[in-house]
Amino acid sequence: MSIFHNIYQGLQELCYIWSKEMTQVVKDEGVLIFFIVVPLVYPLLYSWIYNNEVVHEVPVCVVDDSHSQLSRQFIRMCDASPDVHVKYYAQDLDEAKSLVSRQLVKGVYLIPSSFEGDVYGLKQGTVSVFCDMSLMLTYKAIFQTAQTVTMEMGTELKTKLGGHYTVREEAIASRPLDYDDVPIFSPAGGYGSSVLPAVLMLILQQTLVLGIGLSAGTAREENPYRNLIPIGNPHYKNTFSIVMGKAMCYFMIFLVMGAWLSVAVPHLFHFPQLATGYSLICLMLPYILASIFFGMMVSCTVRYRENVMLLVVFVSVPLLFMTGVSWPQSNIPSFWQGVSWLFPSTFGARAFIRLNSMGAELSDVAHELRIIWIQAACYFVLTLVVYRFQFYQARYRALDRLKFLKFLKHEYEVKMKETKEV
Repeated sequence: MSIFHNIYQGLQELCYIWSKEMTQVVKDEGVLIFFIVVPLVYPLLYSWIYNNEVVHEVPVCVVDDSHSQLSRQFIRMCDASPDVHVKYYAQDLDEAKSLVSRQLVKGVYLIPSSFEGDVYGLKQGTVSVFCDMSLMLTYKAIFQTAQTVTMEMGTELKTKLGGHYTVREEAIASRPLDYDDVPIFSPAGGYGSSVLPAVLMLILQQTLVLGIGLSAGTAREENPYRNLIPIGNPHYKNTFSIVMGKAMCYFMIFLVMGAWLSVAVPHLFHFPQLATGYSLICLMLPYILASIFFGMMVSCTVRYRENVMLLVVFVSVPLLFMTGVSWPQSNIPSFWQGVSWLFPSTFGARAFIRLNSMGAELSDVAHELRIIWIQAACYFVLTLVVYRFQFYQARYRALDRLKFLKFLKHEYEVKMKETKEV
């Protein structure tokens, strides 16, 4: 009977801690914002900004020193493309640079005076392209447009100079090896479909860590002795019940947020969705658990509410790079690759992109899933250890305070006795 009684008592403590934590989440505006508002609104804002995937009609300036029929053809073809709009003509490169510095244009096409003479003189003609490198999408549009137009013009010139008799001969001579450009995994070839799925997984982890850290900071600030675990409450005796009660509260909330981020947001913004429901469940279950226990472990180091915001905001951008999505994984130094293994978002983002954007099977991401489960188990054990340490630390402080109060009481009694004798 004692075993069943202990189990029943543990369940009671777990449910009590769950209810207290859930009440704290609802009452604390900061925690509520990071647990509910940010996961709901921030992905919509971020996805809406990059919903167009690619940029069109990027303004450019042309410096035409050639003033020839061939240079005018190049300008017309660039302006006719969907990605570039020739907005200004400049007399020289200095004037064009001035337009770029004032952000009136994003790039410059410089056509030299020898352009037409070089081409018709069987020399290689050149067009210089100057781009504003602060924006990757505009640079891509300007450079690729110039590259495509020069290839098309080169094909036409090669056909005219070939002296062929039939259209078929001209086509083969101008382009002996043809190709079909078929983008895979990112049909639009844009930033949103390729990077935003990783950002969604990072948002899930970061909001969890922020919310749990704020909740821990609030618990310390409301405790007279700055303890994370209250002493004197009979329900806060079992470390396992404390950790599981809090984790159950966070898991229930972020099970809904995880479905919103992994299913609803990609559907609203037409991101690739190739993963099955079963695959997403197999990924999100360990990922949410690993993020929860990671956040709970980190929260034990939080002394004030503001500390966790400074920490999480500082590491957000490096964590995105370390996923290997926005920066090639092969180019990440070994040290930072080792550091990336500490965070669930690294393998969660990689697995989510392969499942949802690339159509991979669960067997293809077995390595990532295995590591996420290992992270969840390790962070669970570490959370138990640090919470047990917090429990003993709070108990030590309480005993020390009790000894101090007994000492004061003894001193007071001695003084009162001396006063009576006098």
